[in-house]
Amino acid sequence: MRIRVFVAGKPALDHARRGVEEYLKRLRRYGNFELVVLKAGDSETVSAHLLDRTEGHLRIALDERGKALTTQQWADAFGQWEQRGDLKHVSFLIGASDGHTEALRRASDRIWQLSSLTLQHEIALVVLLEQLYRVATLRKGEPYHR
Repeated sequence: MRIRVFVAGKPALDHARRGVEEYLKRLRRYGNFELVVLKAGDSETVSAHLLDRTEGHLRIALDERGKALTTQQWADAFGQWEQRGDLKHVSFLIGASDGHTEALRRASDRIWQLSSLTLQHEIALVVLLEQLYRVATLRKGEPYHR
């Protein structure tokens, strides 16, 4: 199962860029994780690109209005997905700075939140990658998640 993280625009903030690099490096040993950076743009354009690029994937749109889950619930979801023989790609979607369109929200299999706060999308990317790393270490029984 491949995990893809789609984001609109490369991180411009130095601390966000370093965080992204660090967590992508850490994730390499836990499976097939990929960051896909799309050209930044308005919500309509970015959402259309996200829908095109993730056709046939299990889509998880990240949105502050989404469902709040614990890290353990994320880990449980990963375990369920791995049991499915038909699931090849899970894609996490971080949209444009003005959010996802309603069409993308309807087409998503899940809508989860990283926080009930509105996060700048570069920060949301770092938080997402850290949580993916946390879930990976939790599932391996490693001490990172305490």
